[in-house]
Amino acid sequence: MKTLSIISLLIFLAGCTGGGNLAKIKLGKRCTEVTDGAFQESSFIWLVGRESLDTFDRRITKENCKKVN
Repeated sequence: MKTLSIISLLIFLAGCTGGGNLAKIKLGKRCTEVTDGAFQESSFIWLVGRESLDTFDRRITKENCKKVN
């Protein structure tokens, strides 16, 4: 319960400090494409800004997570 409270507080604070740029908070495991250096970002919580909201679902998907061994 303590961990859940801390995570909720951090999400709330992240929303408050967005400076009006935060458009959505997306939950669920998603990953970016693997880059040339074999790096990939993955997360369960994504804070999406207004400028990248239109392209977010095409660039960061659940299917990209399956490509990693």
